[in-house]
Amino acid sequence: MELTLLGTGAPEGLPLPGCSCAVCATSLGGAARAATALLVDGVLLLDLTPGAAFAAARAGHSLGGVRQVLLSHPHDGPAVDVPVGLPQPGRVADGRELALLTGHRVRAVAMDAPGSGYEVTGPDGQRLLYLPPGGAPAGFGEGNGGRTPYELVVADVVGRPDGIARLRAVGAVGPTTDVVAVHIGHGVPRGRELTRRLAAAGARAVPDGTTLAVGAYEEVPDVPRRTLVLGGARSGKSVEAERRLESFPDVLYVATGGTRRDDAEWAERVSLHRERRPASWRTEETCDLGPLLEQDGPPLLIDCLSLWLTHVMDEVGAWDDAEWSGGGERELRRRVAALAAAVRGTRRTVVAVSNEVGSGIVPATASGRRYRDELGRLNTAFAAECEHVLLVVAGLATPLRG
Repeated sequence: MELTLLGTGAPEGLPLPGCSCAVCATSLGGAARAATALLVDGVLLLDLTPGAAFAAARAGHSLGGVRQVLLSHPHDGPAVDVPVGLPQPGRVADGRELALLTGHRVRAVAMDAPGSGYEVTGPDGQRLLYLPPGGAPAGFGEGNGGRTPYELVVADVVGRPDGIARLRAVGAVGPTTDVVAVHIGHGVPRGRELTRRLAAAGARAVPDGTTLAVGAYEEVPDVPRRTLVLGGARSGKSVEAERRLESFPDVLYVATGGTRRDDAEWAERVSLHRERRPASWRTEETCDLGPLLEQDGPPLLIDCLSLWLTHVMDEVGAWDDAEWSGGGERELRRRVAALAAAVRGTRRTVVAVSNEVGSGIVPATASGRRYRDELGRLNTAFAAECEHVLLVVAGLATPLRG
């Protein structure tokens, strides 16, 4: 089965007409994207969008052989005229299957938002799944296509990463599934930032006009198993860390800050973090990271190492010079080394957050300078065990490794 992406953009396309944002201003020429439309084996068109016939011609195809046109967009998507000779667009009711004379079968997948998703099975038995913009599968599980992985999934990966998480949870997306992002609009970063963000979800983007052989081996982006995200206060480091795991189910969020009685500001920060996280994630408040890293289980998001260090320094008496020199420093070194060893040996996917405090002013107190120095040593030891290290500044992530 062969799939040609006539367009890969949002329903309004990219750049958005009349928009002067930074993404639209730089999405010109080869970086522009027409509204998403898929041509399957030249006989099935998923979404009829403006200029579809010209897009097919540019990709070396014709719409003359199209026998069925199906719409996925809510409210029928972009308004277009139906070219002469092309069948009138239609929809398949959720759960129903449409059989084409060409041997293709199309089953409609129920969505959690307006629109229709389509599972297409080719004459050779290969399967692809196409999801509409802003939509994720609803009630997707055993007996509903989730028993074996799709060869190809085409979806709104950036807008609805939780949809990919749902597919992973039921086995519909596996290690060899080619996940291609579409419905890319001006709210999505472009260039290397888009590539990096998609790679974190095990997905990729392709230009308009790309033809894919469904089932042919594609190099699936390698999701880093251990990642450290560094950044200053309010830099966006926690958002970046969460973004790296939002397309995976059953994430365990490890909060090292605990609870602070009578601290309204802290309670508000914790509440905002919880509201931002997917509902399927679990939270555990602990600084005992070793056992979690040694166990098998879902991905860990540790937020953050800075607070873990504060807790450990409290326990070893690091703020008292006598206790520090009398064994506290040695005990802290041992605990940091044990944490680094646990990260080195873990089989779980781990994303950890930490503050980068060594680039600012020198702290005015001896205890502040001690904390700054020890956090620098901790970050160095942790980063040494990670495949991917990021520095977040003003909400922008710069890879330091990986």
